[in-house]
Amino acid sequence: MRFELDDEHRLIRDGSRSFCRRVVAPHAREWDKAEEMDRAVVGQLAEAGYLGATVEERYGGAGLDVLGYCLVVEELGWADSSVRGVVTVSAGLVAKTLQRWGDDAQKERWLPRLAAGEVLGCFALTEPDSGSDPSSLRTRAVRTGSGWRISGAKTFITNGTWAGLALVFARTGEAGARGLSCFLVPTDRPGFHATAIKGKLGLRAQDTAELTLDDVEVGERDLLGGEGNGFKIAMSALDGGRISLAASCVGIAQAALDASLAYARERRQFGRPIAQFQLIQELLAEMAVDVEAARLMAWRAALKADAGDAHTIEASQAKYFASEAAVRASNAALQVFGGYGYVDDYPVGRYLRDARVTTLYEGTSQIQKLIIGRALTGESAFA
Repeated sequence: MRFELDDEHRLIRDGSRSFCRRVVAPHAREWDKAEEMDRAVVGQLAEAGYLGATVEERYGGAGLDVLGYCLVVEELGWADSSVRGVVTVSAGLVAKTLQRWGDDAQKERWLPRLAAGEVLGCFALTEPDSGSDPSSLRTRAVRTGSGWRISGAKTFITNGTWAGLALVFARTGEAGARGLSCFLVPTDRPGFHATAIKGKLGLRAQDTAELTLDDVEVGERDLLGGEGNGFKIAMSALDGGRISLAASCVGIAQAALDASLAYARERRQFGRPIAQFQLIQELLAEMAVDVEAARLMAWRAALKADAGDAHTIEASQAKYFASEAAVRASNAALQVFGGYGYVDDYPVGRYLRDARVTTLYEGTSQIQKLIIGRALTGESAFA
């Protein structure tokens, strides 16, 4: 039986679809070629309510549930994954995490500004030598008389040069996961430096950066969720992030399918549209099944989260399947387009480039398999 959205969620989806097709999609190609998007889009995203999508209304946000947020993210993924990244990192990984783990003063200080787009957030977890194993990170925070001093390096940080607030994970204690803490770091502090990463395969228009923290001073009030809880905070953020990333991948796969269908109806070979060819129909059918399955897996995880149920496994399953499905769909689209898919006059090459990284971040496909395998067997392969 097909899952049907209620009226409220249809309105969210339809409004997001209209916004993305009017405001975002027309610029995706030029931003991709320039390796930079127009920063004015941040204000447009804020005005539409998307930068506050996850934030409670009392802090100026839209207060969407997880399913509603996924519907927004899918449409952003359809239009331009680089723009989607601005939203899912600032509104998802940062604002939602702050809302869950922050105290009243921290929420009142930052959430209204994040929702209004006055500042963007970045999620500073990954390091040059610490990716799939965040418990091994080397950035360190040491106590001072008035707070903490943080030193270290981070890499592949979305919104890194644009952000006004960084969630920085640092070691405050023993080796391993229990020695990590999370800090709210204003990026204008002395010693905080961000350098843009260019020449990426995909997500070219998205701001991605290397961060260095050289004795950055923060106060005691900037410790999020208590000392030693950094690993728990990071994992809870990624649980939610994997759901929205799955939704973004659905958007990429749907865009690849839509473009392929339109092209197959128009393109003629051997005196007829290539849509009549059996092997083209096979490609389209496989894409359509992947899109529908990935969407339903993302929605299932979202509904579990909205119900307050444990959803780590469902989030991993959705992220794993949807990211791989987006790669398959965009690769199949390239095959439908033939040589024309290999040039940037058409969007399918960008879809493939943008889809490829989704199998890497917020936990690689291999890490998702280990999470799922642990749930199935009761045995951990991480030790």
